Amino acid sequence: MSDTSSLTAAERADTREEHRQADNRTLFGFWVYIMTDCVLFASLFATYAVLHNNTYGGSPSGQLFDLSSALAETLLLLTSSFTCGLAMLAVQRRRKQAVYGWFIITFLLGVAFLALELVEFHHLAAGGNSWRRSGFLSGFFALVGTHGLHITVGLTWMVAMLIRTAKSGLTRANVRRLTMLSLFWHFLDVVWIFIFTVVYMMGGV
Repeated sequence: MSDTSSLTAAERADTREEHRQADNRTLFGFWVYIMTDCVLFASLFATYAVLHNNTYGGSPSGQLFDLSSALAETLLLLTSSFTCGLAMLAVQRRRKQAVYGWFIITFLLGVAFLALELVEFHHLAAGGNSWRRSGFLSGFFALVGTHGLHITVGLTWMVAMLIRTAKSGLTRANVRRLTMLSLFWHFLDVVWIFIFTVVYMMGGV
């Protein structure tokens, strides 16, 4: 009987080790993806820097951008990153209702951020300052728009994970996916800080 119990315990240990290795491979692959996204945004930042003064006779960035609106977007995204961190603490403590609550708040903050960004885009385009106006505006819309697209993907991912977690609970696979979602969301927060600094603050100088 003891031999059978020992064998079962060994098998369980092997299964846990296999799961751990699978999780590590998945997380490694996700970090590789994050690195490729870093390269993408670095290219967009470089393009914006090169085209920054190519206004084609139009208004410079200091006259186009509303710093107060950009600051509101920054505060929304920073707060959403904080609530996302609280959601992950709830995941570790297996507090399912808290996980839902904090991720819903994170989602709403992300939607508010995206809404402000779309309002800014509409305001610029309505004033004749669309991406077709100059190289500077093409670089701006490409950089900020790509970040906004990533926010949209993150929000969609968030909804999908809330639905999945509601159906199957905080399983090992769901915890892994929520961890990657959290990393993705924090990454977008860091990218936005660079955008706010380079595009809005330095651009207004």
